[in-house]
Amino acid sequence: MFLSARHAEIIQMAKDSGRVLVDDLAVHFGVTPQTIRKDLNDLCEQRLLSRIHGGALFPSGIENVEYEARRKIAAEEKEAIGRAASRLIPDKASLFINIGTTTEAVSNALLDHVGLMVITNNINVANRMRVYPEIEVVIAGGVVRGSDGGIVGEAAVDFIKQFKVDFAVIGASAIDDDGALLDFDFREVKVAQAIIANARHVILVADATKLERVAPVRIGHLSQVDTFITDRCDSEAIRAMCREAEVQLVETSRLDG
Repeated sequence: MFLSARHAEIIQMAKDSGRVLVDDLAVHFGVTPQTIRKDLNDLCEQRLLSRIHGGALFPSGIENVEYEARRKIAAEEKEAIGRAASRLIPDKASLFINIGTTTEAVSNALLDHVGLMVITNNINVANRMRVYPEIEVVIAGGVVRGSDGGIVGEAAVDFIKQFKVDFAVIGASAIDDDGALLDFDFREVKVAQAIIANARHVILVADATKLERVAPVRIGHLSQVDTFITDRCDSEAIRAMCREAEVQLVETSRLDG
C-alpha cells in the first residue's frame, strides 16, 4: 500500500520535528481537525507514527518500526540507494545480502545482473531473486524471524563463515555520531558481523533517517565498511570519519539522474 501525498508529508514533518500536532496540521493542510485525526489514526495503525494526546510521534529510540511500515519510509530514497549499490557490483560476482528493507531494494536493482551468486539470510531477498535463472541463490539456515523473514542465530552465523565473497550488502537500524553501526536484535548483529568479516568489499546502505535514530546493539563501526551509500549525509562528523577511514561516501541526492 502506498502513502497519499498528505500522509507522506505528515510523516516527513514528524520525522523532522519528532512530533506533529492535530491543530497545527489542520491549519497547514487547510482541513478539519477530524480529518487530521483520521490521518494520524491510519498512520499509527500502520506503525508509521505513535499516537499521543493531541498528535503523534515519529518512532525513535529503542522502538523498532514494523517491517511493512519500514518499507514505506523513505521508499524512493531506498530505491535510489539500491540502484547506486547495484552499479558497484559487476556481473558474475559473489555477494552477501543481509536483512533489511534497504538491502532488499539493492536486491531488486540487481535483477538484471547475470552470473551472480547471492548468499542471504533474508527470505524476502531469496524469494524475489530465486526465479531469475542467471542468479544463483543460497539461503542461510537458522531461526526465521516472523516479523521480517530474517534468518538469525548461531546456525546462520556458522553458515555465513563458510564463504568468502566479493561483496557484502549490509544495513543498520541506526548510525551513531561516533560512527557506531547499531541494531535492535543481538542475533541479527552476530550474522551481520560474520558477513562483514567474510567479504572483500563491504557496502553499507542506509537512508538519512538512520542517522537520526538510536538502537541498543553494536554491529561494528563505519570504518569497517568500504562504501557507504545514503540519500544524503548532513553530519559533518560522519563525513570526516569517511574521509579519515577512506570509506567511499555516495549520496544519491548528488548523483545525476
